[in-house]
Amino acid sequence: MLLCPPRMNQLRQAMQTSITWAGGAAFIGETPAGHKVIMDGPPEGGGRNLGPRPMEVLLLGMGACASYDVVTILRKARQAISDCRADITAHRADQDPKVFTEIHIHFTVVGRDVKQGHVERAIALSAEKYCSASIMLGKTAAVSHTFEIRGAD
Repeated sequence: MLLCPPRMNQLRQAMQTSITWAGGAAFIGETPAGHKVIMDGPPEGGGRNLGPRPMEVLLLGMGACASYDVVTILRKARQAISDCRADITAHRADQDPKVFTEIHIHFTVVGRDVKQGHVERAIALSAEKYCSASIMLGKTAAVSHTFEIRGAD
């Protein structure tokens, strides 16, 4: 029987997920809210390509976290945004552990009369203060950001 160290039991906001092996290189992750995600490896690694790779899920999580922050901050700043897209490019180390070494997020913000300064501030606040995923991945990777603003049709 494996016991958790006492410190883990004392965390105030512990998050618990579960991962179930689904055969081959596939796993089903279940979130605290009951949502399920199928992750799988490539065929050459015993997978059947049934879902994203775990490292892809990390990038998706980071992108969603940062995008949530940017959208929320822009809305609070009363910017009339109608869309926000984050395109992420990442590079991994050549040797194990193949951690992310560089991550670039390019935001495309769509709206009417969206101010450049507000978008810059929203991205900076996300990157430096709010996005736990970006800040955590930034411990091993150089994280950079760019953005463009497009007018709403």
